[in-house]
Amino acid sequence: MNHNQYETVIILTPVLSEQQMKDAVKGYRELITGNGGEMVHEENWGLTKLAYPIDKKGTGFYHLFEFNASPEFIKTFELAFRRDERVMRYLTIKLDKWAVNFNERKRRGEFNAPKAAVVEEVKP
Repeated sequence: MNHNQYETVIILTPVLSEQQMKDAVKGYRELITGNGGEMVHEENWGLTKLAYPIDKKGTGFYHLFEFNASPEFIKTFELAFRRDERVMRYLTIKLDKWAVNFNERKRRGEFNAPKAAVVEEVKP
């Protein structure tokens, strides 16, 4: 079966408790692995201010999934988001080889901000 690497970010409604948010994320993780997908990486970005209100809410729980799956699975995955009232927004992108390489390098810490140069004070 042909598998591609994908990255999905979901925004869950802020009215969820911490446990409800974790349960929702766990359910989507299990949906990926239960349909032949493989988790590559996950990040919980936490409760974050939205750029604009969605459903009269100014914040949302952001969560990123990076995974390998068949192209057919993405339709199933996104249908689950549309049916779930906890999900305010979602975005899935297929990663090309450069994006996969970039994400691997980012996780290794190759893109950390450079340390500030020490500037000596010059006295007149």
